[in-house]
Amino acid sequence: MKLIPFITAASAIAIVSLVHAQQVRNEPVKIIEPYVSDTPEKVELGKQLFFDPRLSMSGIISCNTCHNLSYGGTDNLKTSIGHKWQAGPVNSPTVLNSSLQIAQFWDGRASNLEEQAAGPIAADVEMALPHTLAVSVIQSIPGYVDQVQKIYGDDQVTLDHITDAIAEFERTLVTPNAPFDQWLMGDDDAISATALAGYDLFKNAGCIACHYGEALGGKSFMKMGLVAPYESDSPAQGRFDVTGQEMDRFMFKVPTLRNVTLTQPYFHDGAAETLEEATQVMGQLQLGRDFTEQELTQLVAFMETLTGDRLQMMLPILPENGPETPAPSPFE
Repeated sequence: MKLIPFITAASAIAIVSLVHAQQVRNEPVKIIEPYVSDTPEKVELGKQLFFDPRLSMSGIISCNTCHNLSYGGTDNLKTSIGHKWQAGPVNSPTVLNSSLQIAQFWDGRASNLEEQAAGPIAADVEMALPHTLAVSVIQSIPGYVDQVQKIYGDDQVTLDHITDAIAEFERTLVTPNAPFDQWLMGDDDAISATALAGYDLFKNAGCIACHYGEALGGKSFMKMGLVAPYESDSPAQGRFDVTGQEMDRFMFKVPTLRNVTLTQPYFHDGAAETLEEATQVMGQLQLGRDFTEQELTQLVAFMETLTGDRLQMMLPILPENGPETPAPSPFE
């Protein structure tokens, strides 16, 4: 009798994983994997809160205002506009792939997405809603209380509930399947010869020293202006604003290059309007190099291959106000 080999589900997964590992090119850039949450109900709550302007003092600003998911996870402004039309001090970084980074904010003052989610809510120049009021507003909305009860087993809303849910939603905002990911997986036709030349230049010129990993950045802090000083009107001084140590002055988190064609203008102060300009400035200030026109064309062609699949979603239907929910007051 001929024996038919029996393959368990675990064995099948192991075999697929081995084939997958063999296909991926050995490069300092890694592919982005989709994120699948084991708490989809928390993701849904976080999505509602991300889009809910009732988490702002004016009642008209939400997380999505500055991190617009219909764009590239940012607002494409030089610096963001917050409460009472105040101009913020820095350019809004993209929320896409933020879960793949070492810390949050340009200066890294938040160690994780939960800490980051809390910051803008209370910041005077952003949403300007003190945390105690933010919690009371969400507590006043019956639909939110019901969800918090089901997810966390508590009918008293806390700031941790709010930030935990927003963070879990943000973890789903990864952008896999970019043409460059397809090339990393072995598809030689996924990117053009010009883009491949740009990637080779990207590595050989030294850009890869800072822009590595899945997000091509976000894994370290680097001084803005290694070879020559960077001149800016921005008050932001990078890690120095957090630590107060002189060695950290102008040390900023290296931004991700994923979806970079969607996130203009560039740098912490939004001073570079185009990707070509930003690339040339980085070459001069960080590498001591002037890229030729052909090299810029190649580098930009490579970066254009880093735009991945953005999460397709329906806009959430937000829970209705309760009797105690404050009305929007954008002119106060």
